[in-house]
Amino acid sequence: MKSGPGSQGMRRADHVAIAQFINRGELVLDVGCGDGQLMDLLQSERGARTRGLEVEQAGVNRCVAKGLAVVQGNADADLPVYPDDAYDVAILSKTIQELARPKFVLDELSRVARRVIISFRNYGHWRVRTTLLTTGRIPNLGHGAGWWSDGARRPCTARDMAELAAEAGLQIVAATAVGGKPVNAKSLGRLNWTAEELVFVLERKKR
Repeated sequence: MKSGPGSQGMRRADHVAIAQFINRGELVLDVGCGDGQLMDLLQSERGARTRGLEVEQAGVNRCVAKGLAVVQGNADADLPVYPDDAYDVAILSKTIQELARPKFVLDELSRVARRVIISFRNYGHWRVRTTLLTTGRIPNLGHGAGWWSDGARRPCTARDMAELAAEAGLQIVAATAVGGKPVNAKSLGRLNWTAEELVFVLERKKR
């Protein structure tokens, strides 16, 4: 049986992990929204209001066909047109490691939204470290056989991502392994060893 939009069978695990941090009625910008699966989930199950930004026309077309509000654009170049504090939350779900200018995008999203939520593959996982040590090869955290098939263009660890967030003036207010329970930033060292995929909730640092 084919699952509907709200069915567990159709959900990406990182989307489910992200959704727990979204409150009813919040205005959310999904950057790199693809075919709109996360937007659909946030609207139907979290009561959020969503907007999307997607670089591929095919993804935009699929979103529009679902009745989702999406514009075509490139996050690496087009975010400056968005006004300050226009959104409650901005999301990068497995998008930040594919960007040409990740710090620029985080800088812009921290201006555009009160919170920024990112999901990413963690190359600090113990299995990755062991594979690299024993084989001298970069393992793939995607679904393909090799690092070139479905890996991140910018592989990084949880500590690397935390450093990038700090450079962008953001602090980690919550984190979770995909499929795990939320923890605070003090557990980052453990997550860097044990989590293959992570979600960070970021906010502007208090001055």
